Amino acid sequence: MSSRISEELVKLEPHASGRSQAVATKKLSAGSLIVSCEALSTILLPAEKGERCDACNRKSAQLQKFCQALQWQSHHKKICKRFNKYTSSLGFQALSPHEKLDALLLSHFVAQLDSVAADGDILSSVTSLLPGPVDSDPPPIAVSSSRIAGSLIKDIYSRFGNNNFVIHSHLTTFGHGIFPLASRLFNHSCLPNAAGKYVLSPSDPPKMQVVALRDISEGEEICLPYLDPALLQSRQQIFHLSYGFECRCPSCLFLERAGPIPNPPDHSAQRDELGLKLTQFMETTPYNGFTLSASSAPFPTELLPIFHESFITYVAETFRNASHDGSYTAALNSGQTLLAIYRLVYPPNYPQIGMHLLELAKTYWNKIVSEDMDSSTADRVKRESLAYLNEATAVLQILGPEGDSDDGPLVEIDTLETLLRSLEKVDI
Repeated sequence: MSSRISEELVKLEPHASGRSQAVATKKLSAGSLIVSCEALSTILLPAEKGERCDACNRKSAQLQKFCQALQWQSHHKKICKRFNKYTSSLGFQALSPHEKLDALLLSHFVAQLDSVAADGDILSSVTSLLPGPVDSDPPPIAVSSSRIAGSLIKDIYSRFGNNNFVIHSHLTTFGHGIFPLASRLFNHSCLPNAAGKYVLSPSDPPKMQVVALRDISEGEEICLPYLDPALLQSRQQIFHLSYGFECRCPSCLFLERAGPIPNPPDHSAQRDELGLKLTQFMETTPYNGFTLSASSAPFPTELLPIFHESFITYVAETFRNASHDGSYTAALNSGQTLLAIYRLVYPPNYPQIGMHLLELAKTYWNKIVSEDMDSSTADRVKRESLAYLNEATAVLQILGPEGDSDDGPLVEIDTLETLLRSLEKVDI
């Protein structure tokens, strides 16, 4: 297992909650690599099977032969002959989709442990993590082992729900993995100052890299998001059930002060009007996640429904549908509302903000090439697309390349910038 703390940039100290906290040992600039850790074990989502290598998780038209050989020797030979029978068994089929992924990941990890005779370092890296708040029996797994006792398997499984990570490429989830070092070091915040990305290399397990999203002061705690901070209403229930704590970060304290979030209007026209009021408010009061939480001025009561999860879902779906199929004017209106929400919910430089800025720039491009417009309007639309693209670049370059290296947002930015700069009458 290859894991490292970059130049000893972080250390563990006691936290008021009784848990430890990771604090910076020196000032860190935005984009700094804080930690790099290799996965102990990973599992692909069902839709990714056959599309990605099971060992290195890279996209591949053909399975990586060297990866297959390494994985076969390490543990896969213990699972392969039983896999189809196991996944079609009544016990496995009765599991929920999330439980099925945990069962497969547990199967791979137990097989790996069995192959190395329950290596003490590998095992202790997992069993030293805090267990989840709920004591439950592990699901049936695809392997049997005379070396790994059932009580130990239960002990390992008790750490799965609150310590494992989803693995993503360009913020799209493709699997789950065990990264004990990251689990041990970092507490949660809904306004995190760091984020994880995944590096995929041929013949190597995926690596998780934790990167600073902004400048971090010496002695400041470094936090990751355990879940999407946009889950504004359900987050505390998830924290309680999955992690056994109540989040008291500035974002959660803001929501507590705001009280119950009112339901948004039922009709789409009224919801669109609410979105317009939000964008107009943000033009004159440009809050972001930090300033909103720290402001002593109350947030307008009439705008509170924009924090309702159903409203965020409505705006996101409206933007997604319209940006793909038109009308592009409607897409840009909903897209700007969604951007305003993201700026309020997420901290500056959060990757989802950059991804959405890129989607807005692409929508402007679709409008340029699909609609007839006079030269003055066309020039304005080109400039707006470039403005969003430049801001997307500034945000996404902080996280840097991640996941599948041959495509992704930074490649799309270069392509779109070339297209926009090739157009006539764009003064750059």
